[in-house]
Amino acid sequence: MTYSKEFVGEFIGTFIIVFLGCGSVAVTVLFSAHVGLFQVAIIWGLAVTLAIYATRRLSCAHLNPAVSIAMVVSRRMHAALLPWYLGAQFSGALVAAICLYWLFYSSILQFEAAHEIVRGTDASVASAMIFGEFYPNPMAGNVASVSTINALFAEGIGTFGLVFMILALTEGCNTGKPDKTLAPFFIGLTVTAIISILGPLTQAGLNPARDLSPRLLSMLSGWGKAALPDDHFGFLTVYVLGPVIGGVLAGLLFTGVVEPLMNSAGGHYCGEDSQSALDDQDENRTRRHEVP
Repeated sequence: MTYSKEFVGEFIGTFIIVFLGCGSVAVTVLFSAHVGLFQVAIIWGLAVTLAIYATRRLSCAHLNPAVSIAMVVSRRMHAALLPWYLGAQFSGALVAAICLYWLFYSSILQFEAAHEIVRGTDASVASAMIFGEFYPNPMAGNVASVSTINALFAEGIGTFGLVFMILALTEGCNTGKPDKTLAPFFIGLTVTAIISILGPLTQAGLNPARDLSPRLLSMLSGWGKAALPDDHFGFLTVYVLGPVIGGVLAGLLFTGVVEPLMNSAGGHYCGEDSQSALDDQDENRTRRHEVP
């Protein structure tokens, strides 16, 4: 395998994020183990931080198709790497979801029996939300009212903020950024903050692999159409297209506006390391961006 190092890194990192993140949703739904959105959000943030630290030496830890696509569009990664990154991300998320399903299989059955939930009916959204995301968040009850356009905007702007902060935290010309060893920690905090705001609206997916792969598993495990957030392809437009659009716009904005402004202020040229990597065919699998 030509890009085995990158594939393994993205697979493991995405597995960590989905296993820990969706695991926190599972124990909240099944056991009321966490109280309040912030407790779940901080676990997602820690999952992202740990995943980056574990795999950034292998693949620079994108761990998110929206991030990888944004990096290609903004010329920070070769397009030839993209299929390997996407394949690893979606498969890592799927294997994590399978492990969670096996781990909590009996508990899910007991939860459904206790609440008289028939899997596959509308009521089974209460357990399907362990895997795929819904808008509004089923745990928000009747408090939130979210249209498809509203949900699409929420996922887009959330991912926009995430990708923008990733670039701001890793670009050499940003003299205000923390030490590179702390960047994963602050990226994780960014995820926590965004989930804390958008969670009640869409469960704050921000990652097509995190949503689509576990949702596919739930559809094949008896939830069927109940695993879908709506009847008009919201699982694709809201949770796949939304994050991709937001990530690409953030990459273009940073590259086209923020990066030149930082360069004009003096200091390092933002793109110098990335461009040298693009020009060096022997090192074209090395990327300096440590992003989820």
